[in-house]
Amino acid sequence: MSEAFSLESLRARMKKSIESMQHDLSGLRTGRASASLLDPIMVDAYGSPMPLNQVATVSVPESRMLSIQVWDRSMAGAVEKAIRESGLGLNPIGEGALIRVPLPELNEERRRELSKVAHQYAEQARVAVRHIRRDGIELLRKLEKDGEMGQDDARAQTDKVQKATDDAIAEIDTLVAAKEQEIMQV
Repeated sequence: MSEAFSLESLRARMKKSIESMQHDLSGLRTGRASASLLDPIMVDAYGSPMPLNQVATVSVPESRMLSIQVWDRSMAGAVEKAIRESGLGLNPIGEGALIRVPLPELNEERRRELSKVAHQYAEQARVAVRHIRRDGIELLRKLEKDGEMGQDDARAQTDKVQKATDDAIAEIDTLVAAKEQEIMQV
């Protein structure tokens, strides 16, 4: 017997794609500080790359400032270097084991760049959702061909897969539009 078709498992996979995009979008810098801004940064610690949150604690003492408390004082230089080279346009200020990261004002050009990045994340999520749709429809066709599902049932399930895909893409579009508005606010 072939693999069973489950619309719920397809929806769950689509939801994971959306959640992944939301995580990526949360890392985009808007006008206010967020500890998640530094999540993608990898620090060269003890000879191997490690996420910043595994070598330090990130807090937000002010709306335009991040504070990083490095657990091992000898890692402070590596953390500063990783932040500086991250491409986020940040310039950390080291004070021993404490590193302060002031967030500069976003200019119009940088806002447009961040908006483009948000749209790239959205397109990646849309492509992932479409791949999930393709997998579901291929499985339905196989089940129909093997005689395990009738033609009418397969067509009805295909329509449900398309509806789930349309819903997921609409959610992606809504999320990216909200993020773009947040980025472009002055």
